[in-house]
Amino acid sequence: MRRTLAVAAYAVALLLWCWLVGIPNDPIGVALWLWLLAICWRLDWSWQFPRDWWPWLLALAVYGLARGVTDDWGFTPHEVWPIHADEWLARLWGGETVPTVSLQHHLCADHCAGYEQLRWYDFLASATYASHFVAGLTIAGVLWIRDRGEWLRWIRRYVTISYLALAGYIVFPMAPPWMAAQDGLLPPLVRNSSRGFHDLGIERTTMVFGGLANRTAAMPSLHCGFAFLIALYAVTRLHGWWRWLLLLYPVAMAWTLIYSAEHYLVDAIMGGVAAALALAIGAAWDRWRPPERLVSAG
Repeated sequence: MRRTLAVAAYAVALLLWCWLVGIPNDPIGVALWLWLLAICWRLDWSWQFPRDWWPWLLALAVYGLARGVTDDWGFTPHEVWPIHADEWLARLWGGETVPTVSLQHHLCADHCAGYEQLRWYDFLASATYASHFVAGLTIAGVLWIRDRGEWLRWIRRYVTISYLALAGYIVFPMAPPWMAAQDGLLPPLVRNSSRGFHDLGIERTTMVFGGLANRTAAMPSLHCGFAFLIALYAVTRLHGWWRWLLLLYPVAMAWTLIYSAEHYLVDAIMGGVAAALALAIGAAWDRWRPPERLVSAG
């Protein structure tokens, strides 16, 4: 009974926070809410939580800092190559232009920038886009409560894909579609990933440190990378036919990113490649340092 009341109070507090302040947008902020969930679930202060989590949160904070400075290193971002790549991919199914241009033309046409004609998929796109900032860490929080060995297995892959993406941003800085449109290389496009939430008055907020912005952190798409990582990891760890439905998550994320001019199709695909690589690295890491052995020793 006490656990039920504590978790119910937690849910109400979190919903009020998201509505009045904003959806937690940074790893440390999300982790603080997850720690509070662990306290409500276990009915104790769960000091093991910060002891387990702090190295990984530090790694994510370093990633967020490093990600923000890579576009200041003087490298010219690639703008033409991804356009040609997406045009080639579009021709594979009979298209003629970059998928972002096609989607915005057919789905929102001239009113993309307005708020008077929002469609149901604009709200779906905002929710899918925002899920990137909370889904992976929320899974980590639930796993920590249920099985710390499984939590360690997951957080290794989560942090690994972040640094794989960082390597991509350094080696191949790339302008997203909205930037290419501003530079006249594509027809006018609107960056509308948060359009639905803005209409509802819902914002994302940074509680502690959310990293630094990087306008050319596009290749690979970490949004798609996380979505693929979640789906593929779940498919390999869960049982039952329904687990395959989770593959709809990266599909929805890719559609959202392309429709909202945040990413090209080619870097969404590369996000899937990064996820597969992170899973392979994580499997090798688990063989080298088995999670269950480390957890039991700690």
